[in-house]
Amino acid sequence: MRTLTRILTATTTAMALGGAALAVAPPASAAARDGVCDSGEFCYYFNSGNQGSLSDFTTSVADYSTTQPTCYDFKGTGAGKGTCIKNAAASAWNRSNKTVRVYFNTGYAGTYQDFAPGTKANLNPTLKNQNASHQFNPSSSPSRTAMSSVLYGTSGGRITCGFDGYTSTSGRHEGIDFARSVGSSVRSLVTGQVINVARGSTGRAGLSTIAIYVAASNKTVIYLHTAPLSSLRVGQQVSRGQSIATESWHGVSSRASAHTHVEVRPGRQTRASKSVGDPHLDNPNPASFWAAQGYSIR
Repeated sequence: MRTLTRILTATTTAMALGGAALAVAPPASAAARDGVCDSGEFCYYFNSGNQGSLSDFTTSVADYSTTQPTCYDFKGTGAGKGTCIKNAAASAWNRSNKTVRVYFNTGYAGTYQDFAPGTKANLNPTLKNQNASHQFNPSSSPSRTAMSSVLYGTSGGRITCGFDGYTSTSGRHEGIDFARSVGSSVRSLVTGQVINVARGSTGRAGLSTIAIYVAASNKTVIYLHTAPLSSLRVGQQVSRGQSIATESWHGVSSRASAHTHVEVRPGRQTRASKSVGDPHLDNPNPASFWAAQGYSIR
């Protein structure tokens, strides 16, 4: 009986110690994606001022996705819970010991905002509700893609006239002119909806227009002088890099002057602004827009 008592006592002690061992569990900071902003995590908030539901991360994410059930969503209590975080965050808190960079585009591209360790802040006006990826411990500056290498393909083209770059023509140039050889494929620089196609014809009187509306930034990218593909239609969704036309001289006096005019207009617009003979600029400098798209203007 004494032996049995000693065995039971030892077993009870071991169980008690085991319970104690289980009680000493890893702290909450080891948790991930639980809707609590723990130490070591980077957290988005649905509202400004670090309010509303939050979404917590311990690693970089190149694309949040936009549909349930595959998207990264807001998990914490409060406004926005369950909403996909892509283009929906208003503020952030970096509780990690590394700088975290929030990007406008997927794939760690476009304009960005850095959050130093410990920083609590609203996303800046460019990135508020326009967040598409984030990166822990980013390089000093992200690389940018040459616009012409997407407009014409890998080998690119050349700029023949920059924004507001007229030197021998009266008026203010409202876009950027790129040139390659006649017949070269012309591709969309953005993802958006085609809202106007005017096919035109070769020669000064035959101006062509393609207008693509980018809802996320409420801007329209307009292409002039190309020969739109016969398959291109109003209402069609096009992706960045998708072929939309061929290089031509629709609305240009000669084949030798063939080029593609690319213009960014605020809001939803179906036509380009007047440039030749017009002393006023209707469009803002597009440099920040193209930088936000991950481009360098070349």
